Amino acid sequence: MFSVTVRDHIMIAHSFRGDVFGPAQRLHGATFVVDATFRRPDLDADGIVVDIGLATDQLKAVLAELNYRNLDDEPAFAGTNTTTEVLARTIADRLADRVRAGDLGPGAHGLTGLTVTLHESHVAWASYERSLPAAGAGDTA
Repeated sequence: MFSVTVRDHIMIAHSFRGDVFGPAQRLHGATFVVDATFRRPDLDADGIVVDIGLATDQLKAVLAELNYRNLDDEPAFAGTNTTTEVLARTIADRLADRVRAGDLGPGAHGLTGLTVTLHESHVAWASYERSLPAAGAGDTA
């Protein structure tokens, strides 16, 4: 399996509901380093996994929808604790939508997997891994 990873970051504000979160129940900020790893079993006709420039641009565009925002005020997250895990899934799903739409170029239709990792610090991070259906494999999204 081949993979390519691109990296960016976001800064958000949010709070959590539930005693398990202790002081994080109060509004606080977080800065995440975000890695998006694209996978495929074989390289495309150009010998690449995905166009790194397009992957970088699309990660930046997805993150721009979240960057410098209080996620408590975002309708997409109403009633949801925006944990690192939830944000990793959200970013992965939004990137998958862009792969399906062709925003990462025609070679990206050969991608079979995507993992998004949010690094909270140098000692803690969370990831979400999802498959990407091959083009023409009945994907109706």
